[in-house]
Order: sequence, then C-alpha cells, then structure tokens
Amino acid sequence: MNDETDTRAEGTIDGITVWNGERSLGPSRITWRGDTIEAVEPATERFEGLAVIPGLVDTHVHLDTSVLDGSGPGDAWPLVTPDEEKALHVAGHAQRFARYGVTTLRDLAASPVQIAVGRAFDQGVIAGPRLLSNGPVGMTAGHGDLFTPPRFRDRPPVADSPDECRRLVRQWAREGATGIKIYTSGGILSMGDQVGWRNQTRAEIAATVDEAHALGMLVAAHSHSAAGIDIALAVGVDSIEHATGLTDAQLPALVEANVSVAPTLLVNDIVAAGGGGVRAESAEKAREAIADRDPAFLRAGRAGVRFVLGTDANGRFVGHGGQLEEVRLMRRAFDWSAERTLVASTSDAAASVGLAGRVGMLAAGFAPDLIVIRGRPWLDIDDLQLSNIVAVVSRGRVISGALPVRER
Repeated sequence: MNDETDTRAEGTIDGITVWNGERSLGPSRITWRGDTIEAVEPATERFEGLAVIPGLVDTHVHLDTSVLDGSGPGDAWPLVTPDEEKALHVAGHAQRFARYGVTTLRDLAASPVQIAVGRAFDQGVIAGPRLLSNGPVGMTAGHGDLFTPPRFRDRPPVADSPDECRRLVRQWAREGATGIKIYTSGGILSMGDQVGWRNQTRAEIAATVDEAHALGMLVAAHSHSAAGIDIALAVGVDSIEHATGLTDAQLPALVEANVSVAPTLLVNDIVAAGGGGVRAESAEKAREAIADRDPAFLRAGRAGVRFVLGTDANGRFVGHGGQLEEVRLMRRAFDWSAERTLVASTSDAAASVGLAGRVGMLAAGFAPDLIVIRGRPWLDIDDLQLSNIVAVVSRGRVISGALPVRER
C-alpha cells in the first residue's frame, strides 16, 4: 500500500488471547501501524471467550470466474468477457474471500488479469488482500489448455519444447507473476482430458523448473497420479497440488524434501458427488481419482507429509468461506491435532508460498492480517466457523465485523 494509506491504517487489539501462528501467547495487546505489526505484548484479559489468530493463507485458488454465479472455464463467460471486466470479478472474489478470514491467496494458473489486480491491491489502488499469481506453463492439449473448448482459437499460451517453456517462464516473469504452475498429469475438470495422460516431456518440465528457479520463482505442480508425483519430485518442484495418486512408497521422499502438498479435499469430494452443473465426465474422473485417497492421505498425515491449506476455491464449487470447512476436513483427514492443522493453514502455508517472515504469524514486523473469533480453534478446530468470526483485519484495516470494545 502507498505511504499515504499506511499512515492512516493503525489499530490496537487489547486483552484478547492470541494464537500467533505457532502457539498460544495468552491475553495480549497487538498494535499496528500501516501494514506492519509494531508489537505483541502480554496484557490483562478483557474479552473472555474471544481469540485472535492470523488470517488464513489459501495456497491454491482460481479467481477467473464470475463473482455473481461462478461461471468460468468450461462456460462461455471467460470467452466473451473482456479482461477489463474480468478484473472487477477477480477483485470481487478476493475481497469476498478476505471477509471470511482468508487474507492471502495464491491463484494457480493466473493470467495477466490476476497479476494486475494483485499489484493494484499491493499499491493501495483498491482495497484487497494479498494475491499471488502463478503463471501456467503447459502443453497443447494438456490439462490447462483443455479448459478452453478445442475449436476456440483465442487461447492462453502453451509451450511445446524446452525452449518454448523457458520463453514462457520468462514472459510470466516479465508480466509480474510471483510463481509458475506446471502439470505432471491430466486433470478432472478439463474437457476431454484423462488423468493418466502425460503432460509435457521430462525435458520440457525440467526446463520450466530450472528457468523458474533461476528467476527466483516457486513452482507448483498439478498432479493426480503417482507417476506425476514422481516426476514432480524428480525435477525439484516447490509444491504438489492435489496429489490424489499418492502412494506409501513416495512418503519418505516427500517428507525428506519437505515439499508442501495442497490436498484440495472439499472440491474433489463435491465434483465426485456430481450434480450442480458438474459434467458427468468430470464426476467420474473425480471418483476414480479419490477412490484410494482417504487411506493414503491418512497415512501421509501420520508420516509427516507437509500438507498446507489449498482448496481450488473459485466461488463455485468451493465458495467464499469454504476454506474454513477445508481446514476442518484436513484435521480429520490427516489425524492431526487442531493446532497442527491451524499451523498448516497459517504460518506454514505462508512459508510454502514464499511469505515466511511477512504473513501467517502475529509478531512484530509481520503484517496485521488477523481474525478475531469466538472459541479456541487451536484446541478445537470446530470453533473455526463463519458464525464465530467477530472481525477480520487485512493489511491493518477492519474489512469485516468490528473489533470488540469494552464498555466502561
């Protein structure tokens, strides 16, 4: 945000128990100015039953849909809506997610539209949460390409050789993307795609990862297959998205590499159930993809795989506020404590997208992104409910509810 805006944004929360992203600090006083917390200090409890936690970090969203009804890839909406109008919908999605406590989002498979909106948020042109954007590098007839109907000629860019992959990475870097997304398997919602299809050659994928890392960009790999996870690990990606084909044999390598995994539990369950505009083809693919997921994820969670909050939310299948349900599902899916689950949704999620030291924690020098909530969600994750949220602060400003004030 610009300096003029920063000088006006300041606040204090005094006498509420703080969970700082790792542990409970007890009753505390948090003060901030602009987009920076100045201090978190012990205080006398004044508001019993309330707590303050960091804003959630969703590492995998898609904001390229209509904010009105979720129309998006696979519909006519993205084909006929000009970028100038799409930008308003991207901003609307981000603002709505933030009001439900998700103060940092990463759009995977972004376009220049999402990049521009994120930049406008950062510069204070319009109010909004932190929005990171990963530019996609995929092949012709790959998962990313097949969200656009095959006979529509105005298509997002693809890359079909190692040199084309490097060039596209450089173009995304020039555009201002904060990371790159690749595909090491087919997908579920793409049209005519099969999960088991190879997406790009090993040489193409390796070139993309090498070029992205050379330019300081993190790489997220979409994968729904065991083979895709093997490729992602071999080329040194920074995160794996979905990972529904995970096998026990891959657990030691995942734990050793400390690669984060976004499980996207809720969306795959919803699509597998069918109905609500889900194509029959997609529902069947989702059912096959998650057939062995739950026991595999349970073993992975117990083995120490680094799952972080990532939902695939786009305002349609996973709507605004759906992240809270995803967090509750994560605790049960991985057999974690409530606190371990909340770490994966705040401080560790922030670290996984390159924001360690800036968001996901409540401490001096960090961003004042936080939720005031009834209950103790680090002790009972079921307290993490929309009805319990009292206020949300993003970039130091109250964007939902109101900070509690004790009557004299």
